[in-house]
Amino acid sequence: MSAPATPWPGAAEDTARQAAAPHGDDGLAERLVRAVDAVDAPDVVFAVSRDGRRTLHCGGTAVSPAVPRQDLRYEIGSASKAFTGLLFARLVERGLLTGGEPAAACLRPGRPTGAGPVTLAHLVTHTAGLPALPPGFHRAALPAWRTNPYGRYPAERVVDAFLRHRPRHRPGTRWHYSNFGVAVLGHALAAVTGTPWEELMAERVLRPLGLNGTSLRPEDPKTDATGHGKDGRTPTLPFDAGGFDAAGAVRATPHDLLTFLEAHLDPAGSPAAGALRAVRTPVLRRGRGHVHEHTVAWFRHPTDGGPMYFHSGATLGQQAFLGFRPDTGTALVAVCTRRYRARDPFTPTAYALLAED
Repeated sequence: MSAPATPWPGAAEDTARQAAAPHGDDGLAERLVRAVDAVDAPDVVFAVSRDGRRTLHCGGTAVSPAVPRQDLRYEIGSASKAFTGLLFARLVERGLLTGGEPAAACLRPGRPTGAGPVTLAHLVTHTAGLPALPPGFHRAALPAWRTNPYGRYPAERVVDAFLRHRPRHRPGTRWHYSNFGVAVLGHALAAVTGTPWEELMAERVLRPLGLNGTSLRPEDPKTDATGHGKDGRTPTLPFDAGGFDAAGAVRATPHDLLTFLEAHLDPAGSPAAGALRAVRTPVLRRGRGHVHEHTVAWFRHPTDGGPMYFHSGATLGQQAFLGFRPDTGTALVAVCTRRYRARDPFTPTAYALLAED
């Protein structure tokens, strides 16, 4: 794996859209119907934006809720990291951070950091040498493993676990996906800016992009989608991220999620334009042949026409997939209300729809 040569990835790539023929409908509506039918879940929404024109299809095995499915707010789990990555990029763009700040010093000013400390850039790129979850997480979460595991591990425990932890690998040398690391990043950003996480996200990302249907907490049972267990029938409690807000707390309507992705496709005129361009820039490659590319916010895979960007996520009762392709001007949102299970068709169906666009 090649790690970033500097704390921040530097200049963003050219975001000029590749020339492409007009899409027309080309069976998109029918493909969305097939995609929804392929996902066996109580509630399913697939939504596509092409050059700003939106097409949605909803379905599911449950009786249609009183509020239309496309207007419900869904838990997106780890896809929240795309929001966190954009927030980080905005703070760097504004000169409030460089990315090279030692995370421990942000959390505990004056604390000695030693040689080769974990930096904010390491945390956002999953190269901090941290495990997926803090040591001791499973022991603390076990009593509520099926209902509220993250809620039993609050912010103070996340920070304390990080400050005590000694990475197994030198920061910046290996990639390992870590909810723990991104959670720590959120607390570090809140500490260094002196702004609570929820307010920081609203001020720097949600309000500038006009995301009025997005929140970091459950709000109203009538408008918050209800998750379900693996059986597709048993309702689950609203997700409580505990001290892991930055890693998985976002819940949003499909239309808000399309707005978020459309801003990435066409940053011009957005108050977050520079950051939106920056989060499309590859900062590391990994795997055999370095075929897996990552930005500070997205997984990035090649297609015949150009790169596609995506992030999936899941909570105890819901799943989400967000992705976009600059070469075709396409954004895709997919959400469903059934817990992930072995050989679940949800993510492969969404990925294939975007990749084959």
